[in-house]
Amino acid sequence: MNPQKIEKFSIIGISVRTTNENGQASIDIPALWHRFMTQKIAEQIPQKMDNAIYCIYTEYEKDHTKPYTTVLGCKVQNLDNIPEGFIGKTFEETTYTKRIAKGNLLKGMVFEEWVKIWNDTNLNRTFIADIEVYGEKSQKPENAEVDIFLSIE
Repeated sequence: MNPQKIEKFSIIGISVRTTNENGQASIDIPALWHRFMTQKIAEQIPQKMDNAIYCIYTEYEKDHTKPYTTVLGCKVQNLDNIPEGFIGKTFEETTYTKRIAKGNLLKGMVFEEWVKIWNDTNLNRTFIADIEVYGEKSQKPENAEVDIFLSIE
């Protein structure tokens, strides 16, 4: 595990409050992604820093077994112009450890990596914000890489 700092950054996008209990997140998060893609949300976000899509899990009530918020959006220069129906959120500098999910996006490779993370008792997670970054290496769904950053102590 190699801890690294991620500097303060802001996201504009859409969100859902969900929970892993009773499989609710497996309904809510794909629905959020569907909305993001079909409504071309990324194209409507002003002052994007790049074309990467960020999926951020935050506002945990306790840990991954309790309710949390999922934000799907893009990193932006500032939160001065948040389109109606969108949210803007700033994440303070925090220490993270990085995991990489590799494989077929369409066959659940990101979820499979999360199962490994949930079962890793050596991670001292803080549950401030966990970040999936869908950048250049995620553009070919059959052979993709998604960086996952976990907030740690």
